[in-house]
Amino acid sequence: MYDREPSPASYSAVLMGSLIVLKLAEHNATLAQSVFRLISQLEQVFTVNRAQSEVMAINHAAGQHPVVVSAQVFNLIALAKRVSLLPASAFNLAIGPLVKRWKIGFQGDSVPPADEIAALLLLTDPHQVILDVDAQTVFLSQPGMEIDLGAIAKGYIADRVCDYLRLQQVSQALINLGGNVHTLGSATNETGWAIGVKAPFAAAEALIGFLTVRDQSVVTSGIYERYFLQDNHCYHHILDPNTGYPLDNELLSVTVVSDRSIDGDIYTTLLYGMGITQGCKFLADKPGISALFVTRDRQVILSDADQLHFTLLDNRYQLASPTP
Repeated sequence: MYDREPSPASYSAVLMGSLIVLKLAEHNATLAQSVFRLISQLEQVFTVNRAQSEVMAINHAAGQHPVVVSAQVFNLIALAKRVSLLPASAFNLAIGPLVKRWKIGFQGDSVPPADEIAALLLLTDPHQVILDVDAQTVFLSQPGMEIDLGAIAKGYIADRVCDYLRLQQVSQALINLGGNVHTLGSATNETGWAIGVKAPFAAAEALIGFLTVRDQSVVTSGIYERYFLQDNHCYHHILDPNTGYPLDNELLSVTVVSDRSIDGDIYTTLLYGMGITQGCKFLADKPGISALFVTRDRQVILSDADQLHFTLLDNRYQLASPTP
């Protein structure tokens, strides 16, 4: 996913393992540095790639003792647990042991033996993430358990960046956290920012089309983002918490447009697990949240054509309506 709008001022930095891009209506290098500093600070709190993060402190104490955490970490974990416990949820904050074993997107990725996956599944029960509201502690009840907020932290951080920009009286801006795009106002016109939807398994700049948004977040999750091939089979990073293997359905990607980026993170995962028909029904009573599905047979399906402003660019794909 890429933003396609020109901007007078564009700033970038590599953070969270991704290229982060900030676009402003006017040049303001000092503000850009402050934004990148905020992102770096939040990353250090939530990441599982830094030994000193609060999340890693919880994981290191698994099966031993509860860990006192900051309010922002506790609240985000509490939200992630609630989403994980939804019926048939594809979202699971406790999926860390499986993510670490698969290593998808990292050196040494391979298909784990079935018995290893079965054993690791026993360590991924979100019910065993014990929260104490009064003490503000998190306890993983079994040794070897690990929480992973990678499926929700970017959205939270994108929302905090937009909050900060508003406090600085910024009315036109875009932050791209590598898959999570959040916008304030419009770009150089009154219609909004044009946010590209990437063509799966294609060149980096290849787009299926673009969405036009303003004051909204656009989040895409797709199987082409991190994957490896083994025995002519594609193993991607979106794991099914019920089986321990990558989800296998008709979808190549899901893009969610919402007011909050954290909702985009949550709903891309939930909808990926549901598939198109169930996903569109699920969204029917979720005002302000819409989705664009890209299928393996190159269809682009909008959950709400009245709410999503999408322009198709690639004639290899075709717009289709969801099945009732």
